[in-house]
Amino acid sequence: MASTAAQPVVLVTNDDGIDAPGLRFLVDQLVAQGRYRVLVCAPDTDRSGVSHCITWRSPLRCKRVDITGAAAFGVSGNPADCASLGISGKLFDGLVPDLVLSGINIGSNCGFHVVYSGTVAGAREAFIYGFPALAMSYNWVAGKSSVNDLKVAAEVCMPLINAVMVEIKNGTYPKESFLNIDVPTDAGHHKGYKITKQGKFMARIGWEPTAYKKPAVESYQTANMNADTENDMEVDSSSENDLLFKRVIMKKSYDEEEGDDIDYKSLVDGYITVTPLGAHSRAEADAIPYYKACLSRI
Repeated sequence: MASTAAQPVVLVTNDDGIDAPGLRFLVDQLVAQGRYRVLVCAPDTDRSGVSHCITWRSPLRCKRVDITGAAAFGVSGNPADCASLGISGKLFDGLVPDLVLSGINIGSNCGFHVVYSGTVAGAREAFIYGFPALAMSYNWVAGKSSVNDLKVAAEVCMPLINAVMVEIKNGTYPKESFLNIDVPTDAGHHKGYKITKQGKFMARIGWEPTAYKKPAVESYQTANMNADTENDMEVDSSSENDLLFKRVIMKKSYDEEEGDDIDYKSLVDGYITVTPLGAHSRAEADAIPYYKACLSRI
């Protein structure tokens, strides 16, 4: 499936939208390398938290977007749609990527957040179809992080991207997994890359009645599960009979006993976490005998 072009081809997608600074900084870094042909196929608006949702019945609307050094389209679909279209060869005149990159997301994607993440889904979709893929996220902390941190996150991911591409070109890159990469909040002073395992971190979500509907002003800085978005809300006046509920973060937690090689723990310790993931949702092996025994009694 690799490109026959002289330069390796990289496809970039995300879930924050094609105008998101994380994606733009990543593309800038790829273009500045001068070694890649860069394609971009990303949602035309923010599609954070849509997981692996796909568009089935409606056609996708694709609009050319001017991004220096890249061929780019904003698409009226979700991250998985964009990855699928981008690798199909239909959008870029028969050209398909050697590597798919999804990100850089604003907000970490560790633990159970992998299930919700559109960023991870973009990489997973490519992986399912046999393309090497990386999902990349930055651990944004409200009140501490700035847009410039996303630029630094893109910079510190480049050595890993380059190394992966070398392995791909050498035919030595493994095909059994894709990588989920999370960059720590203080990206410029990270402790290095660390291979980790997906843990159990989760921002536990609850619900509360509300008289509000949506943020009056949307921003990339609040486009992730960890952000507090209950301020500056626009009053909804659609119907007095409607019941409105808003999501609220109850707590953020992870199992302290999981070990030092778990993604979220390593991330907050200052490492760039590199977590190999698969596409299956298999149960733990020790659960199988129980279910076999249950079925035998039916």
